[in-house]
Amino acid sequence: MTARVTAVHLSPVHGFSKGRVHAITLLEGLGVEGDAHCGRTVQHRSRVARNPTQPNLRQVHLLHIELFAELAAHGHTVHPGEMGENITTEGIDLLELSTGTELTLGASARVRITGLRNPCVQIDRFQPGLKAAVLGRTADGELVRKAGVMAVVLHGGVVSAQDRIQVIPSAGPHVPLRPV
Repeated sequence: MTARVTAVHLSPVHGFSKGRVHAITLLEGLGVEGDAHCGRTVQHRSRVARNPTQPNLRQVHLLHIELFAELAAHGHTVHPGEMGENITTEGIDLLELSTGTELTLGASARVRITGLRNPCVQIDRFQPGLKAAVLGRTADGELVRKAGVMAVVLHGGVVSAQDRIQVIPSAGPHVPLRPV
């Protein structure tokens, strides 16, 4: 299966879910035009409260649609955009990418993966028990965060559903994703 975008979302206000739109515009070094999390420095309210001058490593949130079937098996009905992602993907194992992997989205947009989304209490406010469902453990007991990945915009462009995704591996050894 070819990796592709299945849906795109944005919200001009800070909240949990984002509304589906026909297309989003990625702005180099900023994020999704019109989205509350767009900016060079952190825009997530909890991070702004700690240090508003930190660079924004969470400009774009990507989430794999395959997670929704897994959540449904645990009794959770979740639809694209409801977990706050900007881009819902299909056919790419986002969680196994190396830190620094780049993705070309559509004709010209390019993002660099910075790390994992760390599930927070807002997930349970959206749907009780959902936070536990997006967390798992490896055979070694290591915590697995399944709530998607975060990225920064390297090259702007328009992204819409059905756009192809090209993976450009990072140079050097594989560096597992960590929460950002």
